[in-house]
Amino acid sequence: MNVTLILTTVPDAAVAQKLAQDALAARLCACVSRLGVVESTYHWQGAIEEAQEIQLLFKTSEARAPELEQFIQAHHPYDTPEILSWQASASTAYGQWITAETHRSLHV
Repeated sequence: MNVTLILTTVPDAAVAQKLAQDALAARLCACVSRLGVVESTYHWQGAIEEAQEIQLLFKTSEARAPELEQFIQAHHPYDTPEILSWQASASTAYGQWITAETHRSLHV
């Protein structure tokens, strides 16, 4: 069973917690893993920058992935947030759990 994984980085723990909790509350994902602090080095506005960031890995259904990407874009503090997504094969039970947790009834 396929699921979608979406990776982003945020500037600090408070942003990580709020983004994860809000996405979960909206049923846009079933789980968010905080992968920890990473050191990022990147080009930005003509200079090479360095920053400590927190990586978040969102696990969602294929059906919810586009909405989750839009949510991250809209609620992320960066002008150009890292939003990477890819399909992954999941065990049947785990994939079914993700689908169930991200299902939103049409009658809501």
